Amino acid sequence: MKLGVSSLSVYKEHISENLEFIEGLNIDYFEILNDYPNNIIDTELLKSYNLKYVVHSPIIDLNLASLNHSIQKTSIAEVMKSINIANELDSEIVVVHPGNIPFLSRPFQEKALVKSRESLKICGDYGKDLGITIAVENMPKIEGFLYTDIIKLNQLLTDLDMFMTLDIGHAATAGFLENEVYFDSIKHIHLSDNFHDYDTHLALGEGDIDFKTTINTFEDNNYDGIYTIEVNDKDSVIKSIEYLKKHL
Repeated sequence: MKLGVSSLSVYKEHISENLEFIEGLNIDYFEILNDYPNNIIDTELLKSYNLKYVVHSPIIDLNLASLNHSIQKTSIAEVMKSINIANELDSEIVVVHPGNIPFLSRPFQEKALVKSRESLKICGDYGKDLGITIAVENMPKIEGFLYTDIIKLNQLLTDLDMFMTLDIGHAATAGFLENEVYFDSIKHIHLSDNFHDYDTHLALGEGDIDFKTTINTFEDNNYDGIYTIEVNDKDSVIKSIEYLKKHL
């Protein structure tokens, strides 16, 4: 199992203050959310550690599905910056959110979906030129979020010849059972727990998601991507790693 940890667990601090902690976990990958306070990343510092990296593109203030052309254009440009950082770090994956629909845009949902598709295609093609996979993440069941339905997201990505980051916690909030979440398009996985209701990013084992069923399904299908623990704090990271060692 290729195991990683997301910088969400240390999000209130700059990652440079926590690299020794992450390296000491003896995991393979560190996923960096390229957003404030980590919108400026010292790639040479990161490469000095015994870690491999995944880059998560920014989510604050950005929207690939925006009906405002300037916002859409800026959002695409910010994703491209993350792709460039991934290229410097020899990372193979950049995680991207598909966008959202603010309340006044909701009568124009189909137009927003077209914008999302258009933006993802541009980002995906840019990544391919650099040998980097853009893995689009399914969203939690929150009003206004696009692609909470992983079936629809899989259809979109199949059409675009692109790939998915499956967030198992997000899928649980959207009503998907643990044996319903496998698709060939999935190249990256986020792990966090909840009670199939809210996206709480609990430590594994603190909610009621059956990770063993899901992970066994992926292993049976020869999944060779990364499992990234995406929880709220350092203690939850340690608990989650212990959970995986005990139950898998």
